[in-house]
Amino acid sequence: MKIAYLIQKEFLQIKRNAFLPKLFIVLPVVMLLVVPYAANQEIKNLGFSVADNDRSTLSQRLINRIDASRYLHLVSVWDNSAGAYGCVEAGNADIVIEIPQNFEADLTRTGTADVSVAANAVNGMKGALGQTYVLQIISDFTTQVRTEAGTVKNAAAGIDIRPRYLFNASLDYKPFMVPGIIAMLLTLLIGFLPAINVVGEKERGTIEQINVTPVGRVTLMLSKQIPYWLIGVFVLLWSMLVARLLYGMSPAGGVMPVVVLSALFVMVMSGLGLTVSNCSSTMRQAALLMFFFLVIFLLMSGLLTPISGMPEWAKALTYVNPLRYYIESMRAVYMKGSSLADLDMQLWAMTVYAVAAWAAAVMTCRKSE
Repeated sequence: MKIAYLIQKEFLQIKRNAFLPKLFIVLPVVMLLVVPYAANQEIKNLGFSVADNDRSTLSQRLINRIDASRYLHLVSVWDNSAGAYGCVEAGNADIVIEIPQNFEADLTRTGTADVSVAANAVNGMKGALGQTYVLQIISDFTTQVRTEAGTVKNAAAGIDIRPRYLFNASLDYKPFMVPGIIAMLLTLLIGFLPAINVVGEKERGTIEQINVTPVGRVTLMLSKQIPYWLIGVFVLLWSMLVARLLYGMSPAGGVMPVVVLSALFVMVMSGLGLTVSNCSSTMRQAALLMFFFLVIFLLMSGLLTPISGMPEWAKALTYVNPLRYYIESMRAVYMKGSSLADLDMQLWAMTVYAVAAWAAAVMTCRKSE
């Protein structure tokens, strides 16, 4: 019975804060509506400038062919390289394509011609992908011209390659981002709110009233965590409903695996938040310390950048990040239709972290029994 009254007290404190209940409703809607578009890492709308020194029919066909790509758009055409490179230096174009003189004559006579492609590599990924797009288009165009000229015999013969995209046939970036955004929501809400719970009572002086009660540390910490476990489940289900309404997305593996994995992750974050709160003297100190942990968790989780692209030492650090396992699990359930049996490693890892976070919260509680 004692724990029931303590849980009721926690909910009353949350209810008295007029901002928090609204935050649980509004924040998932805003993040799911904005972040999938703002954090889209697809490389599109690359501007290219052309230095056309040939001014021939084939050079114009090549320019039109590149401009027809949905990833590229023509900025300007020059008769000298200085003007084309000036567009990149001014920030108006991302790629420079330099077509030499005698381009049409060389291509029709020998089947080969030189074309220079230079990409702005201030953003390395954008420059590399943009150059890859252009080179692929030029290669296809060259093959077509050589076939028309009769340089290549039986061009239709050979290997028929038909790509198939598994788990995301439309190559849409939103199904990849939405599970990660739900993980980010739970990390922010269920991480920060418990982190300022106990330390807030320390600043208000109400913690002394609890210290003189016969409530044990385990009961006290459990009463602090259960409300946030329930809030975490609510935020999860509400976010899943919003994702369904906005993008028509639902977990291919079912709702139950998502709820089980999320419950474990919520236990991890609430335990971490209470541990930080127990070890802090002021709300500012608790917020800064929790912000430090959350930034590291988010950057080292694979949410925005793939773990496979990290250096070896960074990859090793991600194995001690509970958010990594949760995001992997959410994306697997949502996109691949994985079950809990398919995610045994992630399940066991988060179980261990949940137990460790709970134990840390209890041990750092300074209440005398």
